[in-house]
Amino acid sequence: MDTYTTPVGIRTFQFDARQGFSLNGEHLQIRGVCLHHDQGCLGAAIHTRAIERQLEILKEMGCNAIRCSHNPPSPELLDLCDQMGFIVMDEAFDMWRKKKTAHDYARYFPEWHERDLHDFVLRDRNHPSIFMWSIGNEVLEQWGDAKADTLSLEEANLILNFGHDADQLSKEGEMSVNSLLTKKLADFVRGLDPTRPITAGCNEPNPANHLFRSGALDIIGYNYHNPDIPAVPNNFPGKPFIITESNSALMTRGYYRMPSDHMFIWPDRWDKPFSDSTFSCSSYDNCHVPWGNTHEETLKLMRKYPFISGQFIWTGFDYIGEPTPFGWPARSSYFGIVDLAGFPKDVYYLYQSEWTDQPVLHLFPHWNWTPGETIDMWCYYNQADEVELFINGKSQGAKRKDDEKLHASWRVAFESGTVKVIARKDGKAVREQEIRTAGEPAQIRLTADRDTLESDGKDISFVTVEIVDKDGNLCPNADNLVHFDVDGMAFIAGVDNGSPISLERFKDNKRKAFYGKCLVVVQNEGKPGTVKLRATSANLKDAEINIAIK
Repeated sequence: MDTYTTPVGIRTFQFDARQGFSLNGEHLQIRGVCLHHDQGCLGAAIHTRAIERQLEILKEMGCNAIRCSHNPPSPELLDLCDQMGFIVMDEAFDMWRKKKTAHDYARYFPEWHERDLHDFVLRDRNHPSIFMWSIGNEVLEQWGDAKADTLSLEEANLILNFGHDADQLSKEGEMSVNSLLTKKLADFVRGLDPTRPITAGCNEPNPANHLFRSGALDIIGYNYHNPDIPAVPNNFPGKPFIITESNSALMTRGYYRMPSDHMFIWPDRWDKPFSDSTFSCSSYDNCHVPWGNTHEETLKLMRKYPFISGQFIWTGFDYIGEPTPFGWPARSSYFGIVDLAGFPKDVYYLYQSEWTDQPVLHLFPHWNWTPGETIDMWCYYNQADEVELFINGKSQGAKRKDDEKLHASWRVAFESGTVKVIARKDGKAVREQEIRTAGEPAQIRLTADRDTLESDGKDISFVTVEIVDKDGNLCPNADNLVHFDVDGMAFIAGVDNGSPISLERFKDNKRKAFYGKCLVVVQNEGKPGTVKLRATSANLKDAEINIAIK
């Protein structure tokens, strides 16, 4: 006897070319992120609790949708999305016949694409979280013919990132071999699942894109190309639209480059060497790639045009690899709203202020600078009319955000002490936040995301490690080396700090702090009991925390 059990979820949804997306009869803006499969210091092997933690962090931000980038996801991710209320754009391929790199899937596409697409849809089609299929991401078949050897890798990437000649686009009334391939893949998916629309992440916005010309895509999807989005209703009449990939803004948690109103567009081109001695990208939302844009820009675009169903931000979390705009020793991305260790960057609170009903007041950066230095203070907030900044009790003025600027900002001179922001509604103070100048590092603070684990040999606790002064203020520039020791039936599964350029081991019993923070992951060994985690560092007061295994 063979038994197969699957959970069941019931929902309805609809795309509209004028009003966007609705779920269960109610309008819903798709507030999504793209996710890579790795789990930072835990690597690429699937760990269910690590995925759950990622989704919890994203849900707290206001995210409601996940794009699987750019391959079939783990079943565990889809199970969790079913349970936690995320909708999913399930994506099959990152390339078709034309290769992007020397050893990619294009080598196997002719022989394996039907089998792989068949297995992909049959495996995933019972997940109620999935609301659309993607048959490709930035495939080179958007241009020219379908011969895999047409272009060198250099030529292919130039087309992919910086355009092409008009003769590489399709002709009116023409069904090129690339258009026919698009139709074949879309029809193949519909034969297995006629209930969900089909799209592709395209970075050629012209209607003469061979994929668009096929007429086989139910949803028009753009990767980037914000300036071309207002023309979508004219270029694709009657077709729903979604931003399948947006922003590619670059940020290093804890690093701020001023002036904050200067835009750093890095690199100049994907194929030109780029260097900056800091190997860091500013967290003011003023650094992005040349084909992308800031987070605020796309949020404002979505406010303005109701036909945009939503967006998938590149990316929700930093991930191992693709350290644009830098080369070695950078080894992980700068794109995430959340860093590799799971610590939110400042822009996380912009989305929380725009995407949730919970009260938000987030002032940044820190308040440890050189006396007299000019500092740009930013504030993300909601549910208030204005915010007023104070330095050591002296007002720096009240500011308001508006449709053109989704944050408040002040340019002030640093003086040691306290910086405070007060949010007011109808003239009354409703919230306040205070940041103190931190003294010298004095002690370690440990905070576990969960202090009770299942004794299953798999369950894990993510413990945040902070370097603080004698009064408990985070030391924002601390880089102390912290050692960890576990007593009990558990072991250290990984250590991290969110730095994209750290060459420290992910599997170790020590880690340097990065802008005052690092992370240790504790995994149980399958037996009940109490685990004691101890953190030590030279010249700092030790810290201990207990975790129960039940």
